Amino acid sequence: MKRHAFSAAAFSGALLGAAMISTPAVAQEQFITIGTGGQTGVYYVVGQSVCRLVNRLEDADIKCNAPSTGGSVANINGIKSGELDMGVVQSDVQYQAYNGTGNFEGDAYEELRAVFRVHGEPLTLLARADAGIETLDDLEGKRVNIGNPGSGQRNTMEVVMDAKGWTEDTFSLASQLDRAEQAAALADNNIDAMVYVVGHPNGSIQEATTTVDSRLIPLNDEAIDGIVEEYPYYSKSVIPGGLYKGNPDDVETFGVAATFVTDTDTSEEVVYQTVKAIFDNFDRFKRLHPAFENLDPQEMVTAGLSAPLHEGAARYYREQGWIE
Repeated sequence: MKRHAFSAAAFSGALLGAAMISTPAVAQEQFITIGTGGQTGVYYVVGQSVCRLVNRLEDADIKCNAPSTGGSVANINGIKSGELDMGVVQSDVQYQAYNGTGNFEGDAYEELRAVFRVHGEPLTLLARADAGIETLDDLEGKRVNIGNPGSGQRNTMEVVMDAKGWTEDTFSLASQLDRAEQAAALADNNIDAMVYVVGHPNGSIQEATTTVDSRLIPLNDEAIDGIVEEYPYYSKSVIPGGLYKGNPDDVETFGVAATFVTDTDTSEEVVYQTVKAIFDNFDRFKRLHPAFENLDPQEMVTAGLSAPLHEGAARYYREQGWIE
């Protein structure tokens, strides 16, 4: 377990000075915390879904909670500091953390371990219909929410900005609202456009498109092509038409995947029981959010993972014959 984890018996013993009164079952109980994202995003659903299944385990004596956090980068830092045991992060952030690039330049997190891949997450650019934005280049001089520091969308948007040769000064306003704030800001005409790295359908995009006439903007120019060619964790993607009001057509973009990670401080048994809870109840897991509907177990344990598999996860996957 991580440095902050503790058993209920140890806590009772310290409090009462009588650890011997704890029962063996209580003494084995372990607590894990999973970093997620904003409460309107799919990361929060991933964490809550994992905990729901873990907390149903009858023999593992693991208790799980999944609070809202600042997102991918914040989750990596939380795992590294010991505040979190596991977390949901974008595949590009996983790569950067393990290899010491991007937000983690010169500070490779070699203890980071992959657990599984979840859903695909395209970079989603949504603009007010009255803002005069039809292409990526039209963002110049506009009021754009580029995302809060530490979030996955901020990380990916900065990659786009670098590829375009842009800085925050490219925009008339570069706001840093978090996921939960940006839909209302778009509707209130405080921003012209917002970006979100997220699986679809998504509640925040649904909120925005139903409260203000707004359009999904394609991300498919030469700069985007160059990003996909350069970085192995990005791929082209399509947001299906008809998911959101006023957006009947497919929209081309690119993106990453959500991944579930931990590090070497988390015990093999805890990780084993976590993945067992999910994949032994996979049909139930897939029903917990529309973004999970097309998940394939064998793809989840091999694709989009930059860090080595945690041994607890690998043990379960070998038992299933998914890896050698």
